[in-house]
Amino acid sequence: MSLSWVMNPVCSIDQIIQKKAEERQSILTKPMGSLGKLETLAVQFATWQSTEKPRLDRVHISVFAADHGVAEEKVSAFPQVVTGEMVKNFVRGGAAISVLAKENDLDLEIVDVGVKNFKPIESVVNARVANATQNIVHFDAMDRQQLERALLAGKEAAERAKKNQAQLFIGGEMGIANTTSATAISCKLLDFLEIACLTGAGTGLDKKGIHHKVNQVRLILKRSGKVLGKRNDPLDILQVMGGFEIAALVGGFIRSAQLGLPVLVDGFITTAAALVAIKINEEMKHWMLFSHCSAEAGHIKILSALGVKPLVNLNMRLGEASGAATVVPLIRQALVLHNNMATFAEAGVST
Repeated sequence: MSLSWVMNPVCSIDQIIQKKAEERQSILTKPMGSLGKLETLAVQFATWQSTEKPRLDRVHISVFAADHGVAEEKVSAFPQVVTGEMVKNFVRGGAAISVLAKENDLDLEIVDVGVKNFKPIESVVNARVANATQNIVHFDAMDRQQLERALLAGKEAAERAKKNQAQLFIGGEMGIANTTSATAISCKLLDFLEIACLTGAGTGLDKKGIHHKVNQVRLILKRSGKVLGKRNDPLDILQVMGGFEIAALVGGFIRSAQLGLPVLVDGFITTAAALVAIKINEEMKHWMLFSHCSAEAGHIKILSALGVKPLVNLNMRLGEASGAATVVPLIRQALVLHNNMATFAEAGVST
């Protein structure tokens, strides 16, 4: 097993089609810019699909689930067993992402990359790396081989999406205590010292719980500093303080961009994974669209550090890819307008 594939270049952007799509927007029966972000969305998808009239018929969602050893430090309002219970809820169709996927005709798969004591279910993709990561307050989250396997789980998910002719890849996550891991990763990659500003309530911690969580993140960063020294390699950071599901998201995002498959990023956890992917290859950003601004405290700061703006702010913080799924109808409307509005010439409207 090797990580060499991670460093392969992403697909190039079709700038000729981009210009043509922009030209089409300029002659549709409306003042230029009057549809705001809907116009830029349409141009983006035209560019990604290399066609003047893009479509969004097939959307693939992979929700990666895994447990975290750091849950031992009581950094979540929910017990660790909830990870496995929620995976079963996904399968039964009772979770938010399950409902949204069904309602919007989105392809949904659940991938087990390390749910603790979870018995295989036929409808769940088995890509298990281990029973859970280690407690990152005291140990590295995973070894190098485990990192490779977790990244591969994401790579294979993106390849399944491409094989099934998906036009958009969405990564989701489920893992009790994974906001702690994502916070530590983000602080390290951004060299962010104000830990409390990036640390949120996660599953619903009160002020006392958040304060405790901040202290645990501080311990994680202190330990990682000793282990990593001056090294700031994103893969090393992912290995030391990541989660199997976060690593799988990184692998899925990277492989999607290599395949020319755009990525719709969900909330705080997935944006931390996107940050890792972009730190590996800055060109990744050209294939990413950020769906919403989470109510989780640190999300807006990571988005700002990346220099990106999310499409909406619905004050959501559920995860599961639910925020991204909610935005899909908006994107579809943008493409319908771009494709089906009349031009000034077609409508006989004076300019």
